[in-house]
Amino acid sequence: MEAIVKTNFKFPKQKNLYVGKVRDVYNINDEYLVMLVSDRISAFDVVLPKGIPCKGQVLNQIAAKFLDATSDIVPNWKIATPDPMVTIGHMCEPFKVEMVIRSYLAGSAWREYKAGNRTLCGIKLPEGMVENQKFPSPIITPTTKAMEGHDENISKEEIISSGLVSKEDYEMLEKYTYALFQRGSEMAAKMGLILVDTKYEFGKKNGQIFLIDEIHTPDSSRYFYADGYEERLAKGEKQRQLSKEFVREWLMANGFQGKEGQQVPEMTPAVVKNITDRYIELYENITGTEFIKAENTNILERIEKNVNEYLDKLSK
Repeated sequence: MEAIVKTNFKFPKQKNLYVGKVRDVYNINDEYLVMLVSDRISAFDVVLPKGIPCKGQVLNQIAAKFLDATSDIVPNWKIATPDPMVTIGHMCEPFKVEMVIRSYLAGSAWREYKAGNRTLCGIKLPEGMVENQKFPSPIITPTTKAMEGHDENISKEEIISSGLVSKEDYEMLEKYTYALFQRGSEMAAKMGLILVDTKYEFGKKNGQIFLIDEIHTPDSSRYFYADGYEERLAKGEKQRQLSKEFVREWLMANGFQGKEGQQVPEMTPAVVKNITDRYIELYENITGTEFIKAENTNILERIEKNVNEYLDKLSK
């Protein structure tokens, strides 16, 4: 199967193309964005050398589902998904922070805690916690949004005092973040899952705050299986989880954490197929629906045709 790792379309009224770690974002006349979710995969802020077939479709369709399911909480940028790998939506001015929210001590938060740090983004963490333990209540641990390299942890106070986001806007972002996380957690629970942590990005258009980018996908979120969570926690065992963490763990086991001088381990066809299979498993478990692979011959032609047809409708 073909993996789409590079695109370079020329759409009508296209002003520019921004290539992110995973997404190719086409600016249409400073009014709309065509966001193509490629099959690139990144970990430790490094784009890995091989693409993962179906990954772009998985992420785009999960994000579309959750954008639709949360549009009553906060307006979002999505207008349509004219292709399995593409969302078209409003162009917004992004806030320069990402709103990370955590309900459990996992991932990078656990690595910080294990290293002896008891304050995360200005929030004091309780003593005596163990990996994957639930916090008394969810905590927001924002990061700066880096165009290149690593996002950096930052506190609410630093965000407001530095002028990155106004106090009024930041308090709205907090309110939306808690409400979105609550909805995501309820939806996950219905699927037998625990939404452990996630991140949200917001922007503004005509003075209104919009939720932008992806939401509740395995690239931006961590899920545990609820069944067996307590038993595993009590025994100090690893949780069964649905997230991209399995890719990070594979890289770390093979001596790669994105540090200078380290080499990405070989991504054999078997490794690539395993990652595709895990992403499809993620899709089916998170959405509760069967994953239907999109027609996969001449994928770039299909995307170009679908996007052009929709942009033509939008312009009328």
